[in-house]
Amino acid sequence: MNRNKKSPMRKCVGCQEMKNKKEMIRIIRTAENEFMLDATGKRNGRGAYICPRKECFDRAVKSRGLERSFKQAIPEEVYESLEKEMREIEPG
Repeated sequence: MNRNKKSPMRKCVGCQEMKNKKEMIRIIRTAENEFMLDATGKRNGRGAYICPRKECFDRAVKSRGLERSFKQAIPEEVYESLEKEMREIEPG
């Protein structure tokens, strides 16, 4: 029997589309209440997923999608550092 492994799907906090987990970027909140990008997808912490596109990040900021996911207010400097990190890894 040939078994195909199902790949996990996650919802983008920006565009609200369900996509393959491997295509998305994970943003985590650590136990120390720090926010950071998790490129490996394996770090400990509460996670939210976002598409690697600037439009999705902007939409997540505007709609407060990350704040809803983490159930807390997110300081402006956190958004700025996340945006900077995302620019570095954005495709094309």
